[in-house]
Amino acid sequence: MTRAVSGGGEAGRVSWADLVSTALVGADRRAVPPESLLEQAAEQAVRMRAGRRPGRGRPPAPAAAETLPLVPGAAADRLARMLAGEQGRLLTEWLETAAARRVRVPAEMIPGLLDLGARDRSIRACLGAVAGARGRWLAGLNSDWAYLLAEPAHVPPDEVWELGTSGDRRAFLAALRRRDPAAARELLERGWIAETPEDRAAFVTILADGLGMADEPFLEAVLDDRRREARQAAADLLTRLPRSRLALRMTARARRFVTRHGSGLRAEPPPACDAAMERDGVRARPPAGMETRGWWLQQVVSHTPLSFWPGHLGMPPDEIAGARVGDWEREVRMGWTRAAILQRDPAWARALFAAEPLTDLLAVLPPEERSHRAAELVSGHPVDGQMVMMLGGVPRPWGHRLARTVLKKIVETTRTQPWNAGELIRLAGERFDPAMHEHAGDVPELAATLRFRFDMLKELA
Repeated sequence: MTRAVSGGGEAGRVSWADLVSTALVGADRRAVPPESLLEQAAEQAVRMRAGRRPGRGRPPAPAAAETLPLVPGAAADRLARMLAGEQGRLLTEWLETAAARRVRVPAEMIPGLLDLGARDRSIRACLGAVAGARGRWLAGLNSDWAYLLAEPAHVPPDEVWELGTSGDRRAFLAALRRRDPAAARELLERGWIAETPEDRAAFVTILADGLGMADEPFLEAVLDDRRREARQAAADLLTRLPRSRLALRMTARARRFVTRHGSGLRAEPPPACDAAMERDGVRARPPAGMETRGWWLQQVVSHTPLSFWPGHLGMPPDEIAGARVGDWEREVRMGWTRAAILQRDPAWARALFAAEPLTDLLAVLPPEERSHRAAELVSGHPVDGQMVMMLGGVPRPWGHRLARTVLKKIVETTRTQPWNAGELIRLAGERFDPAMHEHAGDVPELAATLRFRFDMLKELA
């Protein structure tokens, strides 16, 4: 029988289970004042802790010696201000620049940065470089910060392939791939079975640099890997090789599923997703809200070499992109869009962007053309969420024409609809060449952000 919790001095003889039971049932139903229940719980918690023997812990080994120099004092002071909330949106650029300069942050700022990295994956690679040896030491003591150990600190020496962390090994393989693609692939093949499933997927993506038909046998074998992410990464790379076995299998499927029909096209999705299709990277289960067979069709189209379609359909890419497809038009177009991105095909990206200006297609175009096309869209459209999203896909620094066009649009919008210009001003502040602060005087908020970045980059230099 559960003993009632007393409202007086009997708390020392009341068990923790009794206190919990009273809290669950309700202090009022047990005729115990709520404040008395909380006092007794606090006393009991102290007793339990006081009666616990201390563990026989050992002090951690000291951190390794630092090998990177500290950032200059002015840059460290600015980082502290940013961590306190001033121009916080520019923190990523600060970290990227500091990592490129191969400098580290002061030790007292590392915990705050590691807390940010626990919430924001996009800055983790930079933190791996700027946190230095002290950051890695702290990451080994706190499970919330352990992610840092998977990020490379710098391009490591050869022996790290056997002994280094996951991040250091990825950095090493990427550096070797740039120097000697065949040696990197052969190194990966030799120890493939022993790699963790997570590392396998990451290592496969590194082979995109210098990809060629010599990589095809290895990537074809990866299609049988037990890790879905590794299989998907291999399928994406094989799509870039028109003569690969996967590309030929996808071409045979696409030939049946999308055909010429009069002046337009006709699509018929696969009737089923068999084991051979799943091996080639077609995922059977669609995302929420998408029709299953349409999802299969989109994936087949996205993994078919774009060079196949003009001959098969008797049209150049610009006509194909504008052709009517029928019931499955959206799925086919999204498949071509994904293919243009995977295969990095500017001609197809150009044709598809003209039909539907999707941000992801801009990244495939050469930088100057990307800036030119974005400027055309800005010039002819009002400021809205679609425009801001499109511009968000154009990396910094924006070209001269795009920056001038956006600045003009900001000035016009500020005069007529000032409430509608805020997000565009903030995005421009992050993407303009910071030297433009001298020409942005008509927009004080933009000029202030650009001047902040101008001084920030000067301090880090």
